[in-house]
Amino acid sequence: MTIADHAKSAEYLSNHPLLRTGDLDEARHSVGKKFCDHRLDIAQRRLKLAVRHNHVAGRHSSINYLHYGAEVTIDPGMLGSFYLLQIPLSGRASVQHRGAEIFADARTATLLNPDRETTMRWSGECRKLLLQLDRSYLEAVAQQLIGAELPGPIRFASNVDLVSEGGRRVRQMVCACVQAAEAGELFQGNISGSDIRVEQDLALELLTRLPSNISHIIERADHGSLPRGIRAAIDYIHAHLRDSVQLSDIAAHADMNIRTLQKGFQRSCGQSPMQVLRNARLDAAHYQLMAQQDKSDVTTAAFSNGFSHLGRFARDYKIRFGHSPSQTAQGKIGK
Repeated sequence: MTIADHAKSAEYLSNHPLLRTGDLDEARHSVGKKFCDHRLDIAQRRLKLAVRHNHVAGRHSSINYLHYGAEVTIDPGMLGSFYLLQIPLSGRASVQHRGAEIFADARTATLLNPDRETTMRWSGECRKLLLQLDRSYLEAVAQQLIGAELPGPIRFASNVDLVSEGGRRVRQMVCACVQAAEAGELFQGNISGSDIRVEQDLALELLTRLPSNISHIIERADHGSLPRGIRAAIDYIHAHLRDSVQLSDIAAHADMNIRTLQKGFQRSCGQSPMQVLRNARLDAAHYQLMAQQDKSDVTTAAFSNGFSHLGRFARDYKIRFGHSPSQTAQGKIGK
């Protein structure tokens, strides 16, 4: 049975519980830590909360199951740093965003843009799957997709018709990610190549399936999906971040000659294969230092992600992230 078949009764990501509480202040504080500061109120004071928040996260995204157990009003203002796709599993919600009021239910999701005010009212029966995607990451994927600088902020239509082909495909992808996470195959804490590919696929699904102010640019660019050889090359890169990888290795895995591979990467990614490899390694090191898994230090983060020269690693890291790896390791830079 699929998620769509039993959405009215199941609690998803129950093996990844984050919060169980009936306390309003605790709910506001805990949920705010994963999303943003917000105002949370119970619609009727005589009612009691029964909050259930389950959560898994990758490097640039998170997937959440959230149920408040009572009718609540939520005022996050502007989200600021992320987009938020809200897919109702049961109940209803009224969402005011971009000057319009949307009534969300099992047929209608909402996609909140980070630079627009939002207020919401969830019914007591309202349970949602929430896909949170970093604004900076989505913009980077969009820029690669169109092969040019973005003309401005990306703004999606707030109303997502889950019955339409685009809405249905996006919902199916989010649900597939939930099932993979529940099976222990995705977003389990140590970022893997498959996690990185899935996050890119999620960003591409939003950009290519849902209407936005850059849909016409994406359509002209005709980059909705990467060529098979380029995708195989990128898969190989992410699977071998720690290994000594030569350009010839990537070309051989993609079954392409080196010149064709280079041209293909420039067309699809705006970068050379080795630049993509270097940036993927830097991203992995950055996440490792941010997460401070096993008290990872700069040397460990560098060597475990394929860098053999600490000086070049520090230089490239600062160019990409705007600060040194030691600042990240010391917790002086937040995400």
